[in-house]
Amino acid sequence: MRRNVHEVLTWASSFLHAHGKEERAAEWLLCHHLGTDRAGLFARWREPVEETVYERFAADVRRHAVDHVPIQYLIGHEWFYGRPFLVNRHVLIPRPETEELVLGVLERLPRLFEGRERIDVVDVGTGSGAIAVTLALENRTLSVTATDISEEALTVARENAARLGARISFLRGDLLQPLIEQGQTVDVVVSNPPYIPETDAATLSPVVKDYEPHTALFGGRDGLDFYRRFARDLPLVLGTPALAAFEVGAGQGEAVASLLAAAFPEAEIEVAFDLNGKDRMVYMTRKK
Repeated sequence: MRRNVHEVLTWASSFLHAHGKEERAAEWLLCHHLGTDRAGLFARWREPVEETVYERFAADVRRHAVDHVPIQYLIGHEWFYGRPFLVNRHVLIPRPETEELVLGVLERLPRLFEGRERIDVVDVGTGSGAIAVTLALENRTLSVTATDISEEALTVARENAARLGARISFLRGDLLQPLIEQGQTVDVVVSNPPYIPETDAATLSPVVKDYEPHTALFGGRDGLDFYRRFARDLPLVLGTPALAAFEVGAGQGEAVASLLAAAFPEAEIEVAFDLNGKDRMVYMTRKK
């Protein structure tokens, strides 16, 4: 029996709800399988769904509901700053909090680098390339480099840069090491490093814990290992003036600020809160 869009969506929403998943995911998956957007979906509300399409769609609904595969990995992309970024199991799925980090960087650049025709930026641990690509496209004065220790992640980031038309240099290596080895200095360092404490692993949703790369999630026992390394190595790569911007886990803001203040006692350190009122960004500004 041929099911129409309404019937298919009703089944999928109920199935997802019964398994504790967001019902809206049914719309995202059906849009993907029908090759349409939400408006197109409802315009076809009573149209029948081809059986082969339904079978692929139902299989993905079950993979998300039962096996906890993230929707973004099933459809192959996630939207970030108004642009679609390819994602797979080798990269972290971009999140709204990181959009706020990018916005914070873009807002601070004109004040700190007034009149500059070129600003050198490095996105450390680029993953999908969401931060690097967005910065490059939103501010054309930026010369952006992106680093990652994972060659598979760099492959995804390169593809996103090419598809979206961003000119970015890519370096493989651990955190700031590629720059240090080349004796390269930059004006801006931005990063969304791994910051989840290893002790919190058991509390994570299976959608995150079982599928997203652990190298992009966990930051040591207390979640601060990578910030300690940044505090140690940033003086080797930052010029003057300079900006360092980090996403942090909720509740980590003051600890990260203290690490940066110890490394840059003359700098201004700001802990910024996201739209949900959580401390999620730390900015370090060195003016002279």
